[in-house]
Amino acid sequence: MTTEPPLDCGPLDRAVARLAGYAWVVVTSATAVTVLAERVTGLPSGVRVAAVGEPTARAARAAGWVVDLVPEQASAAALVDALPDTDGTVLFPRSEIAAPTLVDGLRARGIDVDDVVAYRTVGTGDEPIALDAVADAVLVTSGSVAREIARRMTPLDPRTLVACIGPGTAADARAAGLPVHVVGPTRSAEALLDAVVEALNPTAPEQEGHP
Repeated sequence: MTTEPPLDCGPLDRAVARLAGYAWVVVTSATAVTVLAERVTGLPSGVRVAAVGEPTARAARAAGWVVDLVPEQASAAALVDALPDTDGTVLFPRSEIAAPTLVDGLRARGIDVDDVVAYRTVGTGDEPIALDAVADAVLVTSGSVAREIARRMTPLDPRTLVACIGPGTAADARAAGLPVHVVGPTRSAEALLDAVVEALNPTAPEQEGHP
């Protein structure tokens, strides 16, 4: 998967120009952070930041932003529930294929959302991907990855474990028609890999220093 600028950069340019007028910037991917950070030297004083999970929060902090909110569960639905009530407008820079969960959820709460496409997520080709051998596991790290796997790699061998980085991605994978065998307990690469190792080696002895 690769990312490209939106077909129409106007909405993003206008959002950046009036950045000081937002109450919150809500980010659900490190890519959204990067795109916005490339256009501004820093966030204006008074603009708060909410990140969907710790990986996205780390990207925001690396950009020099103060992260005010990270929900306990890394999902758009949890972020909808955790965001405080506000009379101000929330900026949501996103991929053009992002699920509507966050925007719909915040608007259902009466919160004004500026829903802005900041980048496009595109596949790397149209031809089917053929594997030389049966994969032990396929790691699904986002909804866009799930859809790309469904488009270019199905049908998967029944012996291949499909592992998703969190509940939100698991829901996207099921919606794309993929079986889901493992879901990482938190939205992090480390948790996903631990869950895959445990699923592939259920009788493996515990390693010293790793209870």
